[in-house]
Parts: sequence; structure tokens; C-alpha cells
Amino acid sequence: MKLLISMRKLKSYFRSVKERDPAAKSTLAIILFYPGVQALFWYRIAHFLYQNKLKFFAYFMMYCVRTFLNIEIHPAAKIGKRFFIDHGTGVVIGETAEIGNNVTIYHGVTLGGRGNKRCKRHPTIGNNVIIGTGAKVLGAITIGDNCKIGANAVVLFDVPANSTAVGVPATIKIKR
Repeated sequence: MKLLISMRKLKSYFRSVKERDPAAKSTLAIILFYPGVQALFWYRIAHFLYQNKLKFFAYFMMYCVRTFLNIEIHPAAKIGKRFFIDHGTGVVIGETAEIGNNVTIYHGVTLGGRGNKRCKRHPTIGNNVIIGTGAKVLGAITIGDNCKIGANAVVLFDVPANSTAVGVPATIKIKR
């Protein structure tokens, strides 16, 4: 039964990738040629190891992912369902980042921290969020559900749900 549930989740995930990326031709192509999908696969294993006090192995696994795929995801980050990293080169997701369901990010995105204290210092991303190429979302801020963050935006403050943030520093341009 558990395997059947996992197969449903996998099918749902691959369907969501195909919906968000018109270049995705087949599930096999997604598995073999999408570094964001590969990084997320290894992150899920590393996160499990991290939660079960096998932190060295979790760190080592994500170090290998960073080395080979150029995508850095801290094994302690919390990532929801159907998360998709499109063209993943240069993506960084910090230790206390929390990402909701159906989130899409593009290459060069940083979900980074501000400060060096041991506390929540990385962003919380809501559901159905799109974060454009090169955007930097920094600090213990919240990006609400259904938001869009423009390419190369630098977001240093909370963004309310159903909004679009663009610019350096980012400003709210559209509230849908």
C-alpha cells in the first residue's frame, strides 16, 4: 500500500513538472536530464538522514549534489510537495528555509539568511509561488501564497499573498 501511495505521489510530481515546463517531453527525460529534479531526489534522502541524526551523511550527500549539479539545498530545509527547480544552476536554499507546495524557482535563486545567530534566518515561501531567475529572497521573511517574485529581485521584507514583487530592492507592483 505504501509503495502504491509513493507511485501516486511520483506520478503527481512528474505531471506537475510537465505542466510547468513546456520543454518536458517525457518522464524519462525529466528523470535523466533535469538537475533540479535530481537534486530534489537526493535532498529528500538527505533530509530523512538529517532528521534521523545521521547529519554527517546528509551533509556529505548534499555536498556531492552541490559539486555535481551546482544546486545547494541544506538538508534541514523544509520543502513541500511538487517543488520544481527549473534550470537549477546556482540555486541556494538555506538551513531554515521553508517552502510550500507547488513552488517553482528558476536558476540562480537564493533563499538565504541574514545574520549569524542560531535562529530562523531564512525565508518561508507559501504555496503556488514562482520565483524568477536570479532572485534573492533574504532573511526570516514570508512570501505569501500565489506570489510571483520577478527575475533578479532582491526581497528583504514580507510579501503579502497574491502579490508580485520586482526590483532592487523589491517593491510590490501588482496585488492580484
